[in-house]
Order: sequence, then C-alpha cells, then structure tokens
Amino acid sequence: MAFSTAGRSGPLADINVTPLVDVMLVLLIIFIVTAPIVARPISVQLPQPFDRPVDRPDPPPPIELRLDAANQLTWNGAPLAAGELKGRMQAQAWAYAGNLPELRIATDESAEYDALAKILATAEATGMQRIAFVR
Repeated sequence: MAFSTAGRSGPLADINVTPLVDVMLVLLIIFIVTAPIVARPISVQLPQPFDRPVDRPDPPPPIELRLDAANQLTWNGAPLAAGELKGRMQAQAWAYAGNLPELRIATDESAEYDALAKILATAEATGMQRIAFVR
C-alpha cells in the first residue's frame, strides 16, 4: 500500500497488480493440470473402403395418385375409394420393404386441402418416405 506525504487528498492513480497476478497464476496452474488430459488420444473406428460394388435393387415403379376436383382418387389411373388407400399403401410397403416406391401425388387446383392432408397422413402412417408433387 502506498502512502503519500505530499499532502494531496485525491485518489492515487497506482494500480494494485497483486490480485491480477494471483488470478493469472491460478489459471496457469489449471491449464498445466488439464492440458495432459485433453491431449490423450481417442481411438476411433473408421469405416474401411472396399472395392466391391454395392448391389442396389432396381427401384419399384412409382405410384401415381391423382386427386381431382370432386375429391376422387385414382391409383395409377384406376379409381380408388378413400377407405382402400391405406390398405394399398401398406401392401406396397410390405411388398417393397427397404426399397419403397416413390409416391407421386397430382391434385386438381380446386381439390380440397383436407383430402390431400388425409392422403399425406396415410402415406406417413404406412411408412412412405419418397413423396413427390406433380402437375
């Protein structure tokens, strides 16, 4: 602590660096202790390349769904009742398990959104993952 003998009554402009040095020493010790822990090697099992070609089955033919202005459904050009849609989609999902066909949905501009939402909910419930909207 510094004392002034000149008789000035104002604050001293000297900075006390002792607490700063203490904090820096503590941080230095923490980094010295934790650095070896961080530098430990981590074993990672990476996939190995192979020269065999991957045998991918041919994709099944796409399913063409059409929803017209009267909310009537057609499955690949054939009329389909709304109650039969889930059964047909489940049959396709079971027939092509692992390689599901693409579901192409075409709607008329004046078709109700609720009917399209039910089609999409049915597709999600049966596990259809590839859905496209076509004109």
